[in-house]
Amino acid sequence: MIMIKSIVRPEKVDNVLAALMEAGFPAVTKVSVVGRGKQRGIRIGEITYDEIPKELLLTVVEDQDKDYVIKTVIEAARTGAKGAYGDGKIFVSSVHEVYTISSGIKEMSSGEIEEVKI
Repeated sequence: MIMIKSIVRPEKVDNVLAALMEAGFPAVTKVSVVGRGKQRGIRIGEITYDEIPKELLLTVVEDQDKDYVIKTVIEAARTGAKGAYGDGKIFVSSVHEVYTISSGIKEMSSGEIEEVKI
């Protein structure tokens, strides 16, 4: 399993969520965040804004779906045909175990499933 963490512009988040839903990946966690990229913020006149609002989208997918989900996010989040500074970043991490709280089911990256005894 893979966790895809996408940091996107707030005005693009609805596009990304709709594209993921249409692609068959409805399970997403959204968190409002602030930060800056390589450009070190934005300078407008005498003021530098170094904490730019963004949205962090987290989704866990099967390994074989990784490239398709990443392509879907890039296409939905990109500004214009070539993109622009500040469009965001995507980070990919391995997920070894997933626990469903309500059922007590544990899923492992090997595909094995077991019930957790409490």
